Amino acid sequence: MFPRQVICQETTLDPSAFRRLSDHPFVAEHRALIHKIGVTGGKVETRIANAVHDATYLLADVEVVATYKLVNINRKKLENIFHRIFAPAQIELTISDRFGHPVHPREWFLVPLHVIDEAVQRIRDGAITNMVYDPKTARLIGET
Repeated sequence: MFPRQVICQETTLDPSAFRRLSDHPFVAEHRALIHKIGVTGGKVETRIANAVHDATYLLADVEVVATYKLVNINRKKLENIFHRIFAPAQIELTISDRFGHPVHPREWFLVPLHVIDEAVQRIRDGAITNMVYDPKTARLIGET
């Protein structure tokens, strides 16, 4: 089993939910909730091809569990929207890269896939403004 990730592509943004393949006890315990949310301008398969060597992917293979198509959205702005929405569920972690340097991946979150689905839909219909993820209720709520 893999941890998950959401990736988007520029112009045609393709958010994809990924699950990280790891035997780490924390990952195993939270596998259904661990997702990486990011944006890419290329093909998802190309982006994750060397995940096992990339600290962004926690030096492990990942599995694509969902993809979405978004068009005419700035890649960086979209990633910032996802990160703002899911900030309350961001996993704080530090790992050593393959050269032994500490890396702090910021794109991993404990959030159910159906909430990512909802966030993508709300981005599409413009209703995402002032929404944030509430980890206590596991849903999107209006920011106060």
